[in-house]
Amino acid sequence: MAQASGWRAAVVTFPGSNCDRDMAVALERASGTPALRVWHGDSDLPERLDFIALPGGFSYGDYLRSGAMAANSPIMRAVKREAERGVPVLGVCNGFQVIAEAGLLPGALMRNAGQRFVCRDAQLKVENTQTRFTAGYAAGETITIPVAHHDGNYFADEATLDALEGDDRVVFRYAHATNGSRRDIAGIVNESGTVLGMMPHPERAIEAAHGGTDGRRLFESLARSLAEAA
Repeated sequence: MAQASGWRAAVVTFPGSNCDRDMAVALERASGTPALRVWHGDSDLPERLDFIALPGGFSYGDYLRSGAMAANSPIMRAVKREAERGVPVLGVCNGFQVIAEAGLLPGALMRNAGQRFVCRDAQLKVENTQTRFTAGYAAGETITIPVAHHDGNYFADEATLDALEGDDRVVFRYAHATNGSRRDIAGIVNESGTVLGMMPHPERAIEAAHGGTDGRRLFESLARSLAEAA
């Protein structure tokens, strides 16, 4: 992977996270520097962070609502402050649920249509290549990224969906019906394009041994963006 020298990335771990190590490995491959590990009960993030990742898993066992309890963890106040300051944030799967519950992105992730856990490779259409996460993809390109979730059904009201579409904030869209998500939305960004939430797992698609490398370009895009901004 391309490397951004000196990139300081943090991975937040919640009780029930199970993809935090995978995310840390992907970030280290991209940056050449080990990711800093942060516990959900911490009240502060490490200083001078360039990037924050919230990984997949089942925080707090998905009790109440997926991501709802984790969104109120002490560390999330610091994550929100850094996001508001412009530090890029990536929430994958449960991480997407957490940042949606925390109000960093609109909408909610509901129980999959059919009430079944979905675990397979998913084909995604790249809808927006003008973000720091997606500049390495071609517009309209179809990529393959694994999904593994029970509550990945993206929901928002029509006005919110129209606003997301009109502002080009839908970044990834399922090429085929996957979980019942409104308008087949798989990933969205905030208004400034610095916070990305997505249900598919790019960190599980960075090496050929994983069965594909389409996720690698997301981390490479981020690395280039941070290197250019340094």
